[in-house]
Amino acid sequence: MQVNKLSSSIDAKKYLNNLGVDSGGVNILSSKMSHHIIYIKELHVGGANILKQDALSIGADLAVPRGTVIAKTLHVDCILIATTAQLKTLSKKELAQPFGLKELASKLQDILKVSKPLHVDVMGVINANDDSFFSASRFNGSDAINKIEQMIEDGAHIIDIGGVSSAPNSLHVESYEELRRVKPIIDVIKKMKLYEKVKFSIDSYEPKVISYALDGGFKIVNDITGLENDEVCKLCASYNATAVIMHMQGSPQTMQKNPQYEDILSDVYSFLENRIKKAESFGINDIIVDIGIGFGKTLEDNLMLIKHLEHFLTLNKPILVGASRKSMIDKISSSLPHERLAGSLTLHLEAVKNGASMLRVHDVGEHIQAIKVQEAINGI
Repeated sequence: MQVNKLSSSIDAKKYLNNLGVDSGGVNILSSKMSHHIIYIKELHVGGANILKQDALSIGADLAVPRGTVIAKTLHVDCILIATTAQLKTLSKKELAQPFGLKELASKLQDILKVSKPLHVDVMGVINANDDSFFSASRFNGSDAINKIEQMIEDGAHIIDIGGVSSAPNSLHVESYEELRRVKPIIDVIKKMKLYEKVKFSIDSYEPKVISYALDGGFKIVNDITGLENDEVCKLCASYNATAVIMHMQGSPQTMQKNPQYEDILSDVYSFLENRIKKAESFGINDIIVDIGIGFGKTLEDNLMLIKHLEHFLTLNKPILVGASRKSMIDKISSSLPHERLAGSLTLHLEAVKNGASMLRVHDVGEHIQAIKVQEAINGI
């Protein structure tokens, strides 16, 4: 007899099918092999006590503060620990309960509906300016086209073109200057019909620049302001373009001056949720959300967002993460931008594991290789 401990991240259905378990048993058993840890804030103490008993009755559990059973405080934070099967049972059982449990049951059902993406798109970065934080991403004219062709050869799914740096404390650039920087690149992309080989994204929140790019064959608008400008919403809708909605606290000039949140996960989620509603009200059909790594966040905020990225899956939109060579890596392991490839790969692979379906990167070939290796590991 041999006994092998398996990873908790295995493809449960694959292993059960390999055992020859019948199809009905595969579904039942696989739901018992996946666990959920759900942090619930400000639950009515009456609801907490009911949920605790209901959880225990089916083999799950609820961690609550001392004094909950005697209702020491009116509201409590708690942590629910349950398998998928147990969560399904609770999400139905709590629908008939008071103290906010009906609302909680609805949120549990939302969690059960989501699944992690099976495919990851890599978005390469081209900066048509002289002040982006990573000098190796700066290109002009023919050099930019050569780099674009190299990214296509390396396997990029999308290439993001920007004419303005959005690094902390970067200088504001007028729209006419931004357009002057990106126009030659857009013109060559259109002339060479490179948009037939790869999707192009315009990294801008200026309507004039966005309109020119969309006329030039671009299909994606990457807006760091999260569609703050109604004119950008109208352009995305009229061109049937995909909109990337990013979260940013403040502006590039102010965002890293003591950023603060009441709850980083809830605050970013609420912003993205509201901007999705705005986008849809303008008729935008294709939406990607970006949690905005480094845009008005502390190191701890950035790490929390990547670690708990699954929280954003209930938005039911693809999630983009862009941590490539950012200064958060320097705060963990002292390094200059050109020395941060290893840190970038680590952060991005963790993001993929937690639900990211798109990565914005400076190093396309290296990320394509890393993702393939990770997929091979996950397939075992």
